[in-house]
Amino acid sequence: MHIHPDDLTGACLNAAIRIHRKFRSGMLENAYETFLFCTLVREGFAVERQKTISFEFEGDRYENAFRADLIVNGRLIIEVKAQETNSSAHTRQLLTYLRLAQLPLGLVINFGMPKLMDGVKRVVNDLPPEYSPQLRVNRPPVAPVHT
Repeated sequence: MHIHPDDLTGACLNAAIRIHRKFRSGMLENAYETFLFCTLVREGFAVERQKTISFEFEGDRYENAFRADLIVNGRLIIEVKAQETNSSAHTRQLLTYLRLAQLPLGLVINFGMPKLMDGVKRVVNDLPPEYSPQLRVNRPPVAPVHT
């Protein structure tokens, strides 16, 4: 079974919203990352935490050059933040990871914002045009697919 990218991002955001409602803003980034990791694993998703990203450029191999907070089902990178403001640097960081890991989609989730959705940024790296840009949040859960 193949899960649509919008359903995957929606399921991850629903988990993040539940975490933010429970703990609100003000905690350390690592705490939110831990809660999100555990929640997604409990819900049946394949999640890699602090996954290193290696890449090649002009014949040279760069091992463990970057580290993504979470990679869900081998297709979605989530960068977790806990800052009082959003920064375009977070978007550039995530786009860098997506391009080097050759993955199509990512989310910056900033738990430091009073309203979580104000801290969410969806970043696309060459996603096929048939995929909609809509975030699917607060919808019935989807069955996870392990890749």
